Amino acid sequence: MEEEEDQLVNSPRRILSLNQEASEVHGTKPCEVYGFVGSISIVVATVIFLIWAYVPDKFLESIGIYYYPSKYWAMAMPMYLMVTLLLTLVFYIGLNFMSTSTTTSFNTLFDEYSREDVDFLLLMKNGDDRPIDPISDIDITRINDLMFDSHLVK
Repeated sequence: MEEEEDQLVNSPRRILSLNQEASEVHGTKPCEVYGFVGSISIVVATVIFLIWAYVPDKFLESIGIYYYPSKYWAMAMPMYLMVTLLLTLVFYIGLNFMSTSTTTSFNTLFDEYSREDVDFLLLMKNGDDRPIDPISDIDITRINDLMFDSHLVK
């Protein structure tokens, strides 16, 4: 019985335990705290931005707030951010088009990671069960024969 328990403990499977000692709370993780504080900070910053953008200057001065940026930036900064995002997206797509080989290039068929199909049956010893063939790329001529061969088209 002791040997069976040792095998269960060493098993890579996770064991469901109803033991109270094992299910104690270990506290919050730092990433959870940072995420919570970050989300609250974003909400507070958005509310402050909207108050600054929409409340008239006279009201802000009447409650004692004299130092704030020009209202021009309430419209300019979101527009700058959106244009920057749009240009970044266009640049990223253009960079992908420039780094991709043309469709007529042989680099789209073969590269340094291509694996040639080997005759796996010759590599096996006689009498062995046949396992799954090793992973390899399918030759383009074989694909063309399978897809476009005249005896398959009716």
